[in-house]
Amino acid sequence: MLNKKLITYISRLPFHSPWFIIIIFSVLGLIGILNHSMWRDELNPWLIVRDSESLGDLIANIRYEGHPLLWYFSLGLLRKIVDNPIIMQIFHLAITVVSVTLFCLYSPFNYQQKFLFSFGFFPFYEYLLISRNYAFSMLFVFAFCTVFASRKKTYTYLAILLGLLANSSAYGLLVSFSLSLTLLAELCFDSEHRQQYFNQSQKYDLFLSIIIIIVSFILCIYIITPPTDSYLHGGLNNGWLTKLDIRHLLRSISRIFGAYLLIIPQHKKWLDLIICATIALLIVILTLIKLSKKPVALFFYIIGNSVIFAFTYFRFIGMPRHFGHLYLVLIAALWLGSYYQESLVILNKISVHPNSIIFIYKWHHIALMLILYVQFLGGIYSFSRDLVVPFSASRETVQYIQKAGLANEFIVASRDANMAPLSGYLNRKLYYPEIQKLGSFTLFKTGRKDVEQTGILSQINSLLKNKDEQKRILLILNRKLNVNRNDLKIVPIKDFQRGWVDTERYYLYWIEEA
Repeated sequence: MLNKKLITYISRLPFHSPWFIIIIFSVLGLIGILNHSMWRDELNPWLIVRDSESLGDLIANIRYEGHPLLWYFSLGLLRKIVDNPIIMQIFHLAITVVSVTLFCLYSPFNYQQKFLFSFGFFPFYEYLLISRNYAFSMLFVFAFCTVFASRKKTYTYLAILLGLLANSSAYGLLVSFSLSLTLLAELCFDSEHRQQYFNQSQKYDLFLSIIIIIVSFILCIYIITPPTDSYLHGGLNNGWLTKLDIRHLLRSISRIFGAYLLIIPQHKKWLDLIICATIALLIVILTLIKLSKKPVALFFYIIGNSVIFAFTYFRFIGMPRHFGHLYLVLIAALWLGSYYQESLVILNKISVHPNSIIFIYKWHHIALMLILYVQFLGGIYSFSRDLVVPFSASRETVQYIQKAGLANEFIVASRDANMAPLSGYLNRKLYYPEIQKLGSFTLFKTGRKDVEQTGILSQINSLLKNKDEQKRILLILNRKLNVNRNDLKIVPIKDFQRGWVDTERYYLYWIEEA
C-alpha cells in the first residue's frame, strides 16, 4: 500500500519539480550505495572507532589519519545504534541527499543546471558512493549558502556551519577559512551591511561567532597535525615543497581542470599539462569576470581557489575527492553571488564599460554548461561502473569466507593497509605481519614495517610452531604469492581479482607444516 502511494505521488510530480530530482537521486543513491563494495579508506575509520579502547585512545589514533574529529565521532554515535558498517553507508547517503535537496530547493541555478549537477561526478559518485568525510564539505557549504542571508541579523548560524566544515576535513578547513575571510571582508568594507547587522544583532553575537570559528579552527589544526612518529605526512613522504617547480606548478593548475572537467593530464607530458592548465585558467578568468559585479562572491572565489591551489602546490597534489573542493568553491561562489545586487565598483576602477563584457557572460555560461555536462557524463559513467564492477573485491572475498565456514579460522592477512575492508566486513581482527600481532585498522607510525612475502611465510612458520593447537593458517594476500618454503605446505584456495582498486584483489591460501 505504501509503495503504491509513493509511486502515485511521484507520478503526479511535474517533471520540472526539484522534488523529482531529489526523489530519483535518493532512490538511485540507495541502490548504488547498498551495491557498493567498500575499500580501506572507507572502513579504516570505522575500525578505528570500533577498536579504539577509550576516548583518549580514539583521539590519539585519529591524529595519525590527518583528518579532524567530526567523521569519527559521527561513526561512534552510529555504532551505538547498529554495530555494522552498513549504517555508515546509510548515513553517508543521507548526508548527500540532504546536500542535493538544499541545492535543488534553494540554489539560484535553473532546473537543467540543478539536474546536471545533482547527477554529476562528485554528488552522484565521489561524495555519494564512497563513504568518506568529504561528503560533509558539500553539506556544510550548501547549508552555509542556504542560510547566508541570516548574517544580516546573526553570524552564529554561519559560524557553527563553518566550525563543522572546518572539522570535516583538511580541505573543509581551507574552504571554511576562505568563507570566514569573506564574511570578515564584507563586514569591514561594506558599511551598509555593517550598520544593518549591528542594528539587528544581539549584543554578543559577533564575539560569540568569532570564538566559535577560532576554537573550531584550533581544534581542527591540532587534530590534523600528525604526531612526531607518524610517517604518513598527509599523503606525502617529503613534507612541504619549498622551491619553484614549473612542472609541478602546471600539475597543480591542472587540478582545477580536473575538478571542473574530470581529466587529469599525464604529469610527464608537457603538452598535456600546458593545454589543461591553459583551459583551466581561461575558465577561471571567465568566472572572475562573471563575478566582477558581485565583489563579495568574487572575493570568496579568489581566496577559495588561492588557498586550495597553494595547498595543492606546496603540500599535497591530491586526488579527485580532494580537488573536488575547487568545484564546490565555483558552485558556492555563483550561489553566493545571487544574494547581491550588481555593483560597478570594480569595473569603474579599471575603467571597463559594463556593456563591453556582456559577451564574456555568454562565454562563461557556455563554459559552465560544458562543465556541468562533463560532470553529468562522469557521474553516470562512474555510478554505472560501480554497479557492474566492484570497487573492491573485499565484499566478495568475505562472502566466500563466510559461506565456506572460514570466518573463525586463524587468519594472517597482508598488506595490513589493504585488509581493513576484510576486517570490517568480518567484524573481527586479523593477524598482520606488519605489526606482528592481531589488528584491524592501520596507522602509519613507528612500530609498523612493511613485510616481504618471505617474511610473511617466516612469521607463519613461527606461529605454527608456537601454537600447538594451530594446525593450519588461512593466509590472505593482496598480491599473488610468488615465493615458497620447503618446510611449509601451501595450498591455493581461491582468488578474487574482480575489483576496481587493483591493490584490493585478494588471494587465499591454506598453509600448514610440511
